[in-house]
Amino acid sequence: MSRITFVVHPTPPFRLDLTVWTARRRSGNAVDRWDGHVYRRVLVLHGTPVEIAVEQAGSRLHVCAIGAGRLPADARLRVTSMLERTLGLRVDLTGFYRFARRDRKLRPLVERFRGVKPPRFPSLFEALLNAFACQQFSIEVGLELLNRLARTYGIASPDGSAHAFPHPKALGSLRIDSLKRLGFSRAKSLAMIELARGVASGRLDLERFTGLDDDAAVAALCALRGVGRWTAEYVLLRGFGRLQIFPGDDVGAQNALGRWLGRTSLSGYDVVERALAPWRPWAGLIYFHLLLTGLAEAGELA
Repeated sequence: MSRITFVVHPTPPFRLDLTVWTARRRSGNAVDRWDGHVYRRVLVLHGTPVEIAVEQAGSRLHVCAIGAGRLPADARLRVTSMLERTLGLRVDLTGFYRFARRDRKLRPLVERFRGVKPPRFPSLFEALLNAFACQQFSIEVGLELLNRLARTYGIASPDGSAHAFPHPKALGSLRIDSLKRLGFSRAKSLAMIELARGVASGRLDLERFTGLDDDAAVAALCALRGVGRWTAEYVLLRGFGRLQIFPGDDVGAQNALGRWLGRTSLSGYDVVERALAPWRPWAGLIYFHLLLTGLAEAGELA
């Protein structure tokens, strides 16, 4: 095996623990792993599986990358780029903190979780598959389906203890029954395979959607099989990094927002949109902070 170690300096303030929990959503996530101190993920570089381990010491992140064979020459650059995207290391939230200090309702929520950054999936393909898995299911069930997908079709880490998220080529070659055996419905299996084939062949360039405004991006995503408004907005927030987006059709997020606002009932897309009006530029960050509130209430956060 070979390894490299280096240090990354996130834009402050930054807390690895809160950011990782916002990314992984539940303790059962086997792709984004956290043991209370170290964040781990398997990344595939030029076909080689690399185990990434990240630990925070003060304002610095200590990164270790371990490969089964010789690491590619651009390993450090590729790992750093992935971490900057997935952990929001370069996102400057100065404006958000300034806004929150002046808002009596928002300030306690933001101060409680100061240092969390908005995470993003490493690719829009992974963001879409995460959304497919969680459609009409709880997060726990969706993550278990994704864990099975990674264990079955993802490349194993150098020590075989974990798996990378599957590459589009690996899923594009499957038959629908292969995914149904993992627990996906026929409709979801078809959508996932069609998406994987389009991305793997180059016929579908998801990254070109990033240049579209929100409405146009939602429309472009909804033109894909299996994508509705909730899925599109989920991908805009967690894939594109559009921090003004709050997936209004998300029932769990609706309930969390209702509890924060002290309202017994907060259902319906338009109701959510009106409730968020005072904080619209930062609606996505409120979504992440409410997710952390739920995790803290469940005893997941130290």
